[in-house]
Amino acid sequence: MRRSISLFSLLFLLVFTSCDEEDYAFGEVLAPSSLSLTTDLQGLSADMPNGDGSGLVNFVATADDAITYKFIFSDGTTDVVPSGSFTKRFTVVGLNTYDVTVVASGTGGVATTLTEQLTVVNNFDDPEARDFLTGTGTKTWYWAADEVGHLGVGPNNDDARINYYGDFYGAAPFEKDGADESLCLYQDELIFSRNGDQLLYQLNNAGQTYFNAGSEGVVGGSAGFDFCYEFTTASTPQVVSFLPSESVVVANDVPGQTRGTLMEFTDGGFMSYYIGQNTYEILSITESRLVVRSIPANDAGLAWYHIFSSTKPEPGDTGGGDTDTTNYTNPVFSDEFNTDGPPDPAKWGYNNGTGNNGWGNGESQFYTDRSENVAVEDGNLRITLKRENLSGSEFTSSRLVTEDKFEFTYGRIDIRAQLPSGGGTWPALWMLGEDYATNTWPGCGEIDIMEHIGNRQNTLFSSLHYPGNSGGNAATEETQVPTISTEFHVFTAIWSPQTIRFFVDDELYHTFPNDASLPFNDDFFVIFNVAMGGNFGGAIDPDFQESSMLVDYIRVFQ
Repeated sequence: MRRSISLFSLLFLLVFTSCDEEDYAFGEVLAPSSLSLTTDLQGLSADMPNGDGSGLVNFVATADDAITYKFIFSDGTTDVVPSGSFTKRFTVVGLNTYDVTVVASGTGGVATTLTEQLTVVNNFDDPEARDFLTGTGTKTWYWAADEVGHLGVGPNNDDARINYYGDFYGAAPFEKDGADESLCLYQDELIFSRNGDQLLYQLNNAGQTYFNAGSEGVVGGSAGFDFCYEFTTASTPQVVSFLPSESVVVANDVPGQTRGTLMEFTDGGFMSYYIGQNTYEILSITESRLVVRSIPANDAGLAWYHIFSSTKPEPGDTGGGDTDTTNYTNPVFSDEFNTDGPPDPAKWGYNNGTGNNGWGNGESQFYTDRSENVAVEDGNLRITLKRENLSGSEFTSSRLVTEDKFEFTYGRIDIRAQLPSGGGTWPALWMLGEDYATNTWPGCGEIDIMEHIGNRQNTLFSSLHYPGNSGGNAATEETQVPTISTEFHVFTAIWSPQTIRFFVDDELYHTFPNDASLPFNDDFFVIFNVAMGGNFGGAIDPDFQESSMLVDYIRVFQ
């Protein structure tokens, strides 16, 4: 629906006075005139007079002698738009009427205003998320306390590299179980239920809530740090509405970084950790795992991250909120790399080239099977990344695969290796679903046992890629290994139907809950490679010449 309304208002009387012998001169003061506002509802048609249900409306304000425009909406939002043209999404679900006031400002602060009403419909819904949250009718969620980063904080800014996860801090497994001031956190039960399509929520906090220090004034607290306070939550279920998210993570426009769904809780409802907020963005959700992001009421520059599990983990669990004690001890594959020469062709093949046929990541190397790039020497497999021009690439390296030679489902994988160094280097020890040709990535699944980038020299990453969580939104954890390029370390993944757990030198640092809905329940094969640059390796050191990854052994048990 397009409307155009003109209104000239607010005539100002300006009185000029002089003090002592000084004269104060002002330029011409002009009140904007002929102010008009045009609104264009997305999807407007005779059948949809209030828009297509997206809630999106394009606004164009014009006026003579206007310097800037301010839009004021009755939903409590405002926008200053110098051009007078912008798009807004009305997020309240249903058919709603809003007052829209435009303030056109001219020289000297003189302004002209006009107000009109707008009726727009938002039909946003997320029935799959509702089903995941409530199961067959009612489901209880718990803190995924056995996961690194189950409680985390990061920036809320326009830096797409770091604004979608807890870059500043991530709690260690059961970290909040060991401090008196936070002992109440893991007792909380987050209960979701449904009444038809209506989503309901109740927090059972046993009378205590873990408060962020910035919100402790709500209960008269004065600890000055996060602390458990006596706090009574609603005794009856609260209503939860789904809204479309317009967060900075959505603005990243990276598939899989967020679901794009907000949960808004009525009556001040909140998800266990009190930050003065009742709106949470769902980043990812499965039947057993929920990741949300929220902006604290007292600091719009921060984002808090919560990870919940549908099964309550207990201290001593091996992870994933269960008691997965699967112990894989039967050796089914190994290579000790004790015979000098090329890698054993019965165990290893190669992906040569640049991967521009589907498996590259914008990297700068050309993969070969030449001895200059890959060989077994002195009891180690050596993969060497070199600066040299070959087939249009500035670097050469190698990528080994066990595809069609060794593929397996579930087990323990131990790899002892020493990593290369240098800005831009990107070594990886990982696995890929063997059905990738017909079940396109990330549908086939990817398990990254070890990834490292020279631009973050001491950091070790492990990641899971799957639909909804791939690329920059993979399920990733990291840990610090200061000697990662100067000493050998053992990188381990224990993969079962219940969990995938990642270790370095037998220290657990990442637990991922597996279930039947995920692609981690079929055959995978192993890949070793050293890449350069690309969308994760990043900037390349102009002085880099050569560096190698050394692998002492790989051993797989089932």
